Amino acid sequence: MSELLSGRRILVVEDEMLILMMVEGILEDLGCRSVTSAATVKKAVSLIESEFFDAATLDMNLGGDDSSSVADALSKSGVPFIFCTGNDRPDMREGFRDHIVLNKPFRDADLTTALTQLLS
Repeated sequence: MSELLSGRRILVVEDEMLILMMVEGILEDLGCRSVTSAATVKKAVSLIESEFFDAATLDMNLGGDDSSSVADALSKSGVPFIFCTGNDRPDMREGFRDHIVLNKPFRDADLTTALTQLLS
């Protein structure tokens, strides 16, 4: 359990079911109050516009769709987020180059460290 993550509401934007289940498990073990997931750009943007999140993890590619509009929605809503990607060299858009990037596959400790850094 992480004191910094305990009670937090986290949005996980991920289209790979096994990765999603892994991330949800890690976040629950860290004491997050709620973990909400979205597998598409449309669902993610809808959730961001209708709910409150303390932080988010964002896959850079959702079923072949670029997740830039999700990154824009998170930024507009003031939700800090980290990128997750399976790409060797993530193509970062202007304005998002300073965001933390977790390369898949990552370990529990990597996600914990990234979120702790993001929220501290």
